[in-house]
Amino acid sequence: MGSLTTNETSTLIASDRVEGTAVRRRNGDSLGRIERLMIEKRSGRVAYAVMSFGGFLGIGETYFTVPWSALTFNPELDAYEIDVTDDQIRNAPQRSAEGHDPSSDRAWEEHVHRYYNAHPYWTV
Repeated sequence: MGSLTTNETSTLIASDRVEGTAVRRRNGDSLGRIERLMIEKRSGRVAYAVMSFGGFLGIGETYFTVPWSALTFNPELDAYEIDVTDDQIRNAPQRSAEGHDPSSDRAWEEHVHRYYNAHPYWTV
């Protein structure tokens, strides 16, 4: 078996390099960080990023499921960007860090994509 040494190319990045990456506003203000990616099993598309917001040293953090299509990578900031206000983040649909939510169904997914005005991953 070969070793696992490639974690980024010019067009691809390993999931462990995305987890922990900062999420910022377009002006550079910090919002949180990506905790994990949620991948659609059949297509292999990244559906969501679970983002942490607030808290101190992991205590009191809130977790939000953000449609992957709502995030844009900015290499100058070495962060993912999203165009949201503090109120939009505070009122966003929440999830656990593990991405578990009993209301996880297509209606909930549609609600999340509408909330962020994001293109649904299942229509690509």
